[in-house]
Amino acid sequence: MNTSTDLTGVGAGAAASAPAPVGVTTPGVTQLLDVDEVGGRVERTELPGGLRVITETMPGVLSATLGIWVGVGSRDESPELGGSSHFLEHLLFKGTQSRTALEIATAMDAVGGEMNAFTAKEHTCYYANVLASDLPLAVTLLGDLVTDALNTAPDLESERTVVLEEIAMRDDEPADAVHDLYAETLFGDTPLGRSVLGTVESIEALTRDDVDGWYRDRYAVPSIVVSAAGRVDHQQVLDLVTEAFGDRLTGGARPDPLRLGSDVVLAGPARPTGLIHRRTEQTHLLLGSIGMGRLDDRRYAGAVLDAAVGGGMSSRLFQEIREKRGLVYSVGSSLTHYAGTGSFSVYAGCSPKRVPEVLRLIRAGLAEVAATGLTAEEVARARGQLKGGLVLGLEDTGSRMSRLGKSELSYGEYLPVRTVLDRIEAVQEDQVRAVAADLFTRPTCLAVVGPYRERDLDRLLAA
Repeated sequence: MNTSTDLTGVGAGAAASAPAPVGVTTPGVTQLLDVDEVGGRVERTELPGGLRVITETMPGVLSATLGIWVGVGSRDESPELGGSSHFLEHLLFKGTQSRTALEIATAMDAVGGEMNAFTAKEHTCYYANVLASDLPLAVTLLGDLVTDALNTAPDLESERTVVLEEIAMRDDEPADAVHDLYAETLFGDTPLGRSVLGTVESIEALTRDDVDGWYRDRYAVPSIVVSAAGRVDHQQVLDLVTEAFGDRLTGGARPDPLRLGSDVVLAGPARPTGLIHRRTEQTHLLLGSIGMGRLDDRRYAGAVLDAAVGGGMSSRLFQEIREKRGLVYSVGSSLTHYAGTGSFSVYAGCSPKRVPEVLRLIRAGLAEVAATGLTAEEVARARGQLKGGLVLGLEDTGSRMSRLGKSELSYGEYLPVRTVLDRIEAVQEDQVRAVAADLFTRPTCLAVVGPYRERDLDRLLAA
């Protein structure tokens, strides 16, 4: 199934527009970005110091989700500091100047809320889901983590073991390991090619000064976005955030500029193959190529193409490889977008003896679409799938909060849902055909986790 195509920001085709520059609004002035027929409002304010706050009011719910987004991830790390952003995400929950780790957890558990975090290649997010009446607590706790963490040496040592266990858990799951292997094969020794988790060697070498220095240098107010969705009031959120960040909200700094991705420029895969030898019953593989960046004008046409080719049970690859031939349990495609670049990939898991046939069918399917495009029926069905998935995926406060944060941090603008739906509907067959003719004829690479040796890869490439 397709899980990576992100339709948060700017669109494609004739309806596409350039992203609004970050920091063009007047600090302290609240913008009304959207209002819907049932009273929902999306509002944005830039506070002094460059902190951005964006909220979506959802009158029909009783809860709220708050997220504090920091524009730093594994893409910003050197090889020596690999995994620092993710390590820091763990460490911040160990305690602050005013609260122990137990006090933080107890306070959230006492109101039945959930608090967690995740690290990606280009950002880190700390979030809490609570009853709307407990939003002040969520802002206080998350604000404390992000602005006043201790990051002590003893805590670092205990959490180092946890992170190493997470790496081991990834390595024990071939379906997870193959995705990191694919990124390494495609992007090579670049920030996008390195795992968010880091390596055993880099994690073991990190010192307290390394991780705390990363925190002091990177968790600056201009790189932070606060987003909230649910039964929230924008002015209340502003007041709570102002109190939580305190004297950090001073000065004339503006938000960090939009990440454009000039650090990773590749015309093709860094290498043709990647292999992790495992005595598994099933081979896990990813075949793919360099894709398109998140601001590419063809992005919506690419999403429609991806959905039709490998995004669901009616997609070409699923029907041809699983339904007609029963060669796999799982097969699907994915478009992943980053600043300045991206990837297209097809994943499959199957018996080792079936790998050559599965690879042959994947390549043949992509080549056919590159040569002849999709039918009108396929394009219409893919548009409907994307529109339905988008709306259904935004039924909860957490997904709405995430959309706000990603829009601001990654695109520098917010697009109403109805605008995104219109842009999907505007995608035409000729646009999809043009993207396929480009994307599916690019040089490919192959990542494999299974019972193979290096000498076997030539045979798989020739499948």
